[in-house]
Amino acid sequence: MSDINKLLDMFNNKAPIAQLFGMKLSFDENNNAKVHLPYNPNLDHALGLVHGGIYATMLDNAGWFTVAAHSETNNFWIATSEMSIHFLLPAKQTSLLATGKIIKYGKRQSIAEMSLFDGNDNLVGHSTGTFIQLSNVSM
Repeated sequence: MSDINKLLDMFNNKAPIAQLFGMKLSFDENNNAKVHLPYNPNLDHALGLVHGGIYATMLDNAGWFTVAAHSETNNFWIATSEMSIHFLLPAKQTSLLATGKIIKYGKRQSIAEMSLFDGNDNLVGHSTGTFIQLSNVSM
C-alpha cells in the first residue's frame, strides 16, 4: 500500500470523526488533500448555519493530510501546532470542500494553506497552519 493509500484508509475507513461527520478524503494530482463533506443538518448551529467548529475541523484535516502526503517517511507523527482561521462567509445548507496546499515543507515543521469552499464554489473559510513532526510517535 502506498503512503497515499495508507492516508486514505486512515481517514476514510478508520477515523471516527470522519465517519461521524460524513467527511471523505481524496488527493489531487499534486498530493494536496481535499476533504469533502456533504451537507449534514446535524452540524448546524442554532441559527441554521454550519458551525464554525466544522470549518476548523475541515481546514485542519486538509492541512494535516496535505503535510502527511508530502512527508518522505512515516517514521513520525504530525501534529498541528498552530492554526489561524478566517471565517469569511456563512455556509447554509450546503456541502463543503476543504483543500490544502504546502507553503513550506521542512524536516521538523511545515506550513500549509487551507481553503474552504461551499457547494457553489464560494470561498467561505481560509486558514494557515503550522504542523510539526514528532519523531517519538509513529504513524
